[in-house]
Amino acid sequence: MKIRNFCIIAHIDHGKSTLADRFINITNTVPDRQMHEQFLDGMELERERGITIKAKAVRMLYKSDSGEEYILNLIDTPGHVDFSYEVSRAMAACEGAILLVDASQGVEAQTLAHAHLAQTLGLKIIPVINKIDLEHANPDATEEQIWEVLHNPVDASRISAKDGRGAREVLERVIKEIPPPAGSPDKPLKALVFDSFYDVYKGVIIYTRVVDGELKPGRHITFWSSGNNYKVEEVGYLNPKLQKSDSIKTGEVGYIVAGIRDIHEIKMGDTISDKEKKIDSPLPGYKDVNPVVFAGFYPVNTTDYTGLKTALEKINLTDSSFNFVGETSKALGFGFRLGFMGLLHLDIIRERIEREFDIPLIATNPNVIYRVQAKDKQGIKGKYTEVTNPADFPHYGDVIDIQEPYVHANIIAPLTYMEGIMNLLKEKRGEHRKIEYISTTRVIVEYLLPLSEIILDFYDKLKSVSRGYASFDYEPYEYRSSDMVKIEILLHSEAVDALSFITHKTKALANSRVLCEKLKELIPRHMFEIAVQAQVNGKIIARETIGAQRKDVLAKCYGGDITRKRKLLEAQKEGKRKMKLMGSVEIPQEAFMSLLKISQDK
Repeated sequence: MKIRNFCIIAHIDHGKSTLADRFINITNTVPDRQMHEQFLDGMELERERGITIKAKAVRMLYKSDSGEEYILNLIDTPGHVDFSYEVSRAMAACEGAILLVDASQGVEAQTLAHAHLAQTLGLKIIPVINKIDLEHANPDATEEQIWEVLHNPVDASRISAKDGRGAREVLERVIKEIPPPAGSPDKPLKALVFDSFYDVYKGVIIYTRVVDGELKPGRHITFWSSGNNYKVEEVGYLNPKLQKSDSIKTGEVGYIVAGIRDIHEIKMGDTISDKEKKIDSPLPGYKDVNPVVFAGFYPVNTTDYTGLKTALEKINLTDSSFNFVGETSKALGFGFRLGFMGLLHLDIIRERIEREFDIPLIATNPNVIYRVQAKDKQGIKGKYTEVTNPADFPHYGDVIDIQEPYVHANIIAPLTYMEGIMNLLKEKRGEHRKIEYISTTRVIVEYLLPLSEIILDFYDKLKSVSRGYASFDYEPYEYRSSDMVKIEILLHSEAVDALSFITHKTKALANSRVLCEKLKELIPRHMFEIAVQAQVNGKIIARETIGAQRKDVLAKCYGGDITRKRKLLEAQKEGKRKMKLMGSVEIPQEAFMSLLKISQDK
């Protein structure tokens, strides 16, 4: 039977999952009674937010108009920039890609990124314009934008995935235009790992694409990156549920069960080979996934610490792209420091913990990896070390150089909003690279931006200045030396580690003042005066004072000599002086929640 392997790539919310639903309907892969919208998005959060978080694969049997039967292996990919590596792994398992573009929104940043990646990998691209049924759809202008992006005037299919119009024609294009798999069944086994998940009973289930050779139960396989050997216990296809089979042949997509209990032994993009028949080189494209954004997760109730650890371990089994280590904070107690692929990834994990395990969390401000060069104990210049937690920064007197990560950003927006976007990029310390027109009304702006400037509120501000029309995509670029400083917040002359943060020297004063003002509002009054201070390099740069609560000690003093009243007031004054020397400031959890908890919009 003839095989075609393809994926659907698009910007977020352009209709990938809906088109996948139509393909499943056309090929009768899932009975109508079991079918529901966004069928491949199995996670509750995916359906609720209307986004794909994990790439999904499904094998479909399709009878073409010519009467021939085909096996179509479809991979539905995420559209958000945080999951770009997952998209690249899905593409590596295919020979072709459907580039889906919303007719009402046109080409956007992730469309551009995915299209260029597909071209780099040598995939056959089939452009498809979706949502032509909408009143404000403009398929002609969208097609011109696709031509600009692909640098090739290719005919784009015009469809409505919602009502199924044109979906069958797209499948016909897939079997005619996408080449069949090129591997050989006679060569030694080579298979690509493009995804995995954990099953309580079977252990790690690996999604794989067999490039050469054949996979059967009983064979001993080796993973190229680790050199670990395992015996294959079960193989099969994704229909979209697991369907056991005798083998997975050359060019096919399926799953493997090999008794693996630790999902971290499996690396995305790794190559599987036969233990007995060694291969000279792995399949191209493998690289380690390195988190770029870090944040501390602390349970609101300290008794939930063990539950939080269990929750992280369970979620990590299904999503190995984030990592976590235990850490402690004087202010927040015991918690964990987590590394994520981006801010949406962080938000998804936090929400899953709160929903699935019912553990309320405090998430500290996210930060990036800084490379810090400091003097050692002998005062000699040391090597650069990576720091992910502001509390771990060396003493300011020892710091020689701080490097921060920069990203290469692409912003696609209507020409009308360019002034506001340029001002925002300037405010975020951006460095202009290039402007390119993709139509008379839309432009691509390329900038170099510090990652620390875009992980908090950049996306919200971009949407605000462009009225929602701008789209944004970025990829890591390089580390650069920057004038970064660590801001410490002191309460009653004592540093609070959980409130420390790193910022650029030019923004230190403004950020410090804002934080001190917020803390003044949030921390309740004590029986003594509290100084809220921000400190940079040993110098106080901002201060707010929380006044003392005053007890009326004269309330019960009726008449009498003035010296009696004075004596009571002096005693109160002395008591406050001692309390100020010995007292400690209690920071309510609500204050941390208000300051640190990341809103769902970011």
